[in-house]
Amino acid sequence: MEYLFANITKLFESSAVRDILKVVSQGDVISFAGGLPYDELFPVQAVEQAYRCVFESGKKSMQYGLTEGFIPLREKIAERMGQKGISVDVNNIMLTTGSQQVIDLFSRIMLNPGDTILTENPTYLAALQVFNSYEAKIVAVETDDEGMKQEDLENKIKQHQPKFVYVVPTFSNPAGRVWSLERRKHLVSLAKKYNVLILEDDPYGEIKFHPEETYTPLAALDDAGIVLYTSTFSKTVVPALRTGWVAGPLEVIRMMARSKQAADLHSSSLDQQALYYLLRDFDLDSHISNIRTEYHKRMQVMQGQLASVELPGLSYVSPKGGMFFWIKLHEKINTTLLFEEAVKKGVAYVPGAPFYVGKPEHNTMRLNFTHATPDKIRQGMQQLVEVVEHAYSALKVEQ
Repeated sequence: MEYLFANITKLFESSAVRDILKVVSQGDVISFAGGLPYDELFPVQAVEQAYRCVFESGKKSMQYGLTEGFIPLREKIAERMGQKGISVDVNNIMLTTGSQQVIDLFSRIMLNPGDTILTENPTYLAALQVFNSYEAKIVAVETDDEGMKQEDLENKIKQHQPKFVYVVPTFSNPAGRVWSLERRKHLVSLAKKYNVLILEDDPYGEIKFHPEETYTPLAALDDAGIVLYTSTFSKTVVPALRTGWVAGPLEVIRMMARSKQAADLHSSSLDQQALYYLLRDFDLDSHISNIRTEYHKRMQVMQGQLASVELPGLSYVSPKGGMFFWIKLHEKINTTLLFEEAVKKGVAYVPGAPFYVGKPEHNTMRLNFTHATPDKIRQGMQQLVEVVEHAYSALKVEQ
């Protein structure tokens, strides 16, 4: 039978990361591909106890819930956001099925075909998938290690009049950037001046390796109702709960709630209630501190392996948090073409091309350091270096 799918399905693209995970799951491959937390660090007993509390609370806990989400959990989230300097009322928070759904719902209520979005470059590939599915015009702003360049940002706001700016200013995916406070203030100031919304995506902000350092969220700088802030419990509790949230101007949150009603009525209220009890009874901050310590160690192991390699054009920045190294190789190296050879050698990564707006830099790759053990990181990096060195030799890149 011929299936007459809607025209919009032609814009749907498979996730490069998900496709890679399918490949590497079929064999004995050390994967640096997915943005996966380490399973052994999951607070299993605390999650089990939280669900017991839900079931002990009675049958009412199994009923339909509010579209905006379980109010006690939203209150806990408001408290935690307050600790980051973000003052938000519980009515300005909506719970979602992961922060990925926030990107989709926000795009759904904001974008007409042809509307413009400004982003960093490279940026989160799943966000690009969403924006493309709504036929948006995505324009990259020139970016360095401190964030979007100020002059180019203002020029592109004036030129393109975007519906919103999408940014991951703290431990960005994939580049691991941390925006300077000056660049954060500048973006908020320009957004206010030109009446442009900001979608601030912050899934990794809690995973900072230097707790004494402060990275002020854009939402904490907002006094004009222009920043939508989204985050998730996937990196700090467990991904399978698929619980994220968005906080922002009440009118926007209400419109997103209407859109969510058309999608799924509400996200799992059982999971939301369990998260509430976990936040009530479990020391999440202590757990996050343990995660930071362990992930910092693994980052240092991978960095040590990288530091021992001498190849022309190799560059990277030591992450201050998050889950990834962003690697650049010599311009002759195409990491997409190299991927199959790497998998044959028993190691996987994500080629950099899908993260780019417009013309990609094919000599880039993203490496995750949180899911593999230190021994596996050492082994996998040795295998990856062998593959890369062979590619350099085959292309006659001078050492």
